[in-house]
Amino acid sequence: MLQSEQNNIPYSIRRKAFTLIELLVVIAIIAILAAILFPVFAQAKKAAKTTISVSNTKQLATGLQIYSADTDDVMPMTIQSLDQDTTPGGAW
Repeated sequence: MLQSEQNNIPYSIRRKAFTLIELLVVIAIIAILAAILFPVFAQAKKAAKTTISVSNTKQLATGLQIYSADTDDVMPMTIQSLDQDTTPGGAW
């Protein structure tokens, strides 16, 4: 294509690629956003683990309360005592 023909083509049609500066600016913006978001994701992960721990503790407490109600307010002293039948008169 001749130089004179290229000048007749509108700029919006003629331009088909990004310049190196444009690509570097985009990469820099992405890097800055990533640097901002990584600590936020770490905090969210920590909060999720804390929530899971609290939920597990509540589930254990609920299970112990149910066990206590079923065994006339007798709490298990050890894990092994959970396997033994402590219900007066037996249980089915």
